Amino acid sequence: MKMVDSFEKIPLEIFPDATAGSAFVARQIASLIREKEKNKERCVLGLSTGKSPLKLYAELIRMHREEGLSFRNVVAFNLDEYYPIERSAAQSYYRFMKENLFDHIDIDQKNCHIPNGELPKEAMKGFCTAYEQAITDAGGIDLQILGIGSNGHIGFNEPGSSRFSKTRVTPLENSTRLSNAGDFENVTQVPRLSVTMGINTILKSRKIILMAWGSSKAPAIQKSLEGPATEEMPASLLQQHEDTLFVADEAAAADLIRFKAPWLTGDCDWNGDILRKAVVSTALKLGKPILSLTDKDYNDHGLSDLLAVKGDAYEINLDVFYMLRDSITGWPGGKNQPLPNPPERMAPYPKRCLIFSPHPDDDIISMGGTFMRLHDQGHEVHVGYQTSGNIAVTDEFVTRFIDFAVGFESMFGIDNKRSTEILTNAKNYLKEKKSSGIDSPEIRNIKGLIRRCEASATCRYVGIPESGIHFLNLPFYETGTIEKKPMSEEDILITMDLLQKIKPHQVYCAGDLADPHGTHKVCLDVVFESMKRLKNTGESWVKDCWVWLYKGAWQEWDVSEIEMAIPMSPDQVLKKRFGIFIHQSQKDMVPFQGTDSREFWQRAEDRNANTAGLYAQLGLTKYAAMEAFKRWYF
Repeated sequence: MKMVDSFEKIPLEIFPDATAGSAFVARQIASLIREKEKNKERCVLGLSTGKSPLKLYAELIRMHREEGLSFRNVVAFNLDEYYPIERSAAQSYYRFMKENLFDHIDIDQKNCHIPNGELPKEAMKGFCTAYEQAITDAGGIDLQILGIGSNGHIGFNEPGSSRFSKTRVTPLENSTRLSNAGDFENVTQVPRLSVTMGINTILKSRKIILMAWGSSKAPAIQKSLEGPATEEMPASLLQQHEDTLFVADEAAAADLIRFKAPWLTGDCDWNGDILRKAVVSTALKLGKPILSLTDKDYNDHGLSDLLAVKGDAYEINLDVFYMLRDSITGWPGGKNQPLPNPPERMAPYPKRCLIFSPHPDDDIISMGGTFMRLHDQGHEVHVGYQTSGNIAVTDEFVTRFIDFAVGFESMFGIDNKRSTEILTNAKNYLKEKKSSGIDSPEIRNIKGLIRRCEASATCRYVGIPESGIHFLNLPFYETGTIEKKPMSEEDILITMDLLQKIKPHQVYCAGDLADPHGTHKVCLDVVFESMKRLKNTGESWVKDCWVWLYKGAWQEWDVSEIEMAIPMSPDQVLKKRFGIFIHQSQKDMVPFQGTDSREFWQRAEDRNANTAGLYAQLGLTKYAAMEAFKRWYF
């Protein structure tokens, strides 16, 4: 056994992203189905819902259509369902499974078993008993697919669930309801109960594969793989199963010791990144400035090899201190005079800068201080708003604007029958709309217009001319629901066209993959693919273009990863706050905002102040706030 494996108590496969990991899992499922079919046996699958299996199901559908994978011999049992919930509700797992898998393959619908969230409460005990019996009658589950909650739940088995539990109705923890609130307009609409297979039911499966994508799952993955098997971390109980495999992307695996502290897992290549990570993490753990670390500190924290390779603590401390010092600059576009070791090159000056904003407010929320500084320092700044952001506008806010538009027409005697008809129909639609209903195209357009106007106002506030404002309205986003389509060729071509038009020297884009709705991830993939294609076509400007990644309202770069830190004064923090306030549709209660109840300006200020505080704790200059960036090399 390798030393790295000694920390992880369940086998783990790591892939660059969810797409690659999902394709791997799909191949495991397909192989099992075909093997069972060859032996004229039924293949019994346990299936999960949520965001984790979406790409898995898409790949299984592709394999069915393009590779002839048949599901005629498959019997499927789903893990869980909200309770109570109508099967027709947009958030029901019954609807989820039909729309994302069952309606697109040749499985016998009679073999699709999904817990029923519509039954009266007095009927649920009998239903759960019958569900267990149906699994037994089918011969037991051959392969169970799982996701994992941020609190470690599997199915809806929350922390504290007994390892002997069976299918039952069980309460949902508030943290789970908050995590799932993104699928509802607000957390109050998330059911408080669920019906779920029990942990004992899951552990009876012959093989289990748990999938985890994204940084929000990293803490739970670390505890489940490296911690003790405990009912307080339900996924950790899979350590007791003889054939379980975890499949994760790099972000979900990031908290494991092999990545967080690779020097504890064996021989380590002390390059710049590992060196900085080791020293920064040790200093923060001890609460010491970097320059105060001693040989004893290094020896006591598993870094004796570093001393052997690099010499004494004094020299190591200086090396890392200078790395952090050189990441700080007040000139994000480079300065028009030489500076020692700046994070951004001096020439050309001024630069053409393109900020990609996934939603119409990510630019000001995530890098508002840098945004304003680029403009104030004379650079040509463009903003590409990648999506309309229409789903994040409340119906009440739309009604308010419809009332204004109708009143405006009436006040000034404007007789536009078509406009009045559209506005009246939209208002009537909202009156009849159910809580789980999907917006009509007209409502989506109005919501998109509201956000477009706010984004334009923000650019005017910063000083960006109309020629620097670009609304891309990438098609992948326009579903009217939380779930978005995958990146498409049209998304890429739209983005490439803007890049070709501007030919920027700098590109800024959101590297914050903790966005609970996945929009940032798709937007980032679109930019990456566009830049790679332009580079491969030999566009001369691309080789001189630097790409900087910022993070959004949910997360920040680890200090050891930051390559450019832009300090902000108290006045600049306040100016950024006022810029965020321009997005009035995103003030106060925002639908689908995820688990963080703070307003976006509060998240941004806390995040920026925390980054500045960490730099100061490490012995660098104390600033009011800092915005942080990491460069993408392609």
